[in-house]
Amino acid sequence: MAQIEAALAQEGQRLPFEPMDHRGLLGTTGTPTIGGVVAGNVSGPRRIQVGAARDFLLGVRFVDGTGRILKNGGRVMKNVTGYDLVKLMAGSRGRLGVLSEVAFKVLPLPEVTATLVLPGLDDAAAVKAMSQALGSPYEVSGAAHWPGQGTFLRIEGFAGSVAYRAEQLRDMLGGEIEDNAQRWTDIRDVTPFHGVDGDVWRVSVKPSDAPGIVARAGAEAVLYDWGGGLIWLRMAPGSDLRARIAPFQGHATLIRADQATLTRLPLEQPETAPLAALSSGLRARFDPRGIFAAETDPVQVIAS
Repeated sequence: MAQIEAALAQEGQRLPFEPMDHRGLLGTTGTPTIGGVVAGNVSGPRRIQVGAARDFLLGVRFVDGTGRILKNGGRVMKNVTGYDLVKLMAGSRGRLGVLSEVAFKVLPLPEVTATLVLPGLDDAAAVKAMSQALGSPYEVSGAAHWPGQGTFLRIEGFAGSVAYRAEQLRDMLGGEIEDNAQRWTDIRDVTPFHGVDGDVWRVSVKPSDAPGIVARAGAEAVLYDWGGGLIWLRMAPGSDLRARIAPFQGHATLIRADQATLTRLPLEQPETAPLAALSSGLRARFDPRGIFAAETDPVQVIAS
């Protein structure tokens, strides 16, 4: 990933979906790869504006569990004929095959970035403000709430446009404008949870449901991203977050915990029966001998 991002930067380009670096969160020292990004569909704060890694993936080549070399899509934008294996492989977490080649669409780096900071909002007010900003015509590319630090709204683009849109957003919501790119790296990589004890959960929900879920969770710390659609929670060791917040509509993934908790609790949100049958059928088709075991640790896949 470091090599790819450096090469793109030299050409004034970037991966628009802003993939996070999991190493600080997990306490690992590996080398993040583009294959891991695709396998985990890893996407950062800009997902709310431009989409996920999956949406920029144009083509893949991979080896499935039977030894077949499969290729789907290409290097240019076009309609996919037949099965869309490109989208299928994004987020498959290494369970359907080994990726050997990926092709992405990239976008230009922005000329400038500005962040509107709204201090002192509680969770419900922060989600409401983020929803207002995202529903405005000012093209917000990041909307996050960091309790105790503030609510942050990012605008990117050409200097004149960014200055105008930031001022209009401030007139609408108040707050102050700052220029702090590191702020978004910290949000992207969930820096507040680095080097701090506790289990880490990643919850994807409807933004309006987020404050209520956090209230039921009893978390030791929380960070909202994607306008409230993504919640990072740091829980006391061994906590069963899903049981605490049930019933809820969304997905709760256990990202970091001790081995006893990882053994006791499923890492991913349990699938409904129809979805489990579909997943099982796909794995049987691409990996009939179970070489890429269903027990593949999704955390290690996305962190590698």
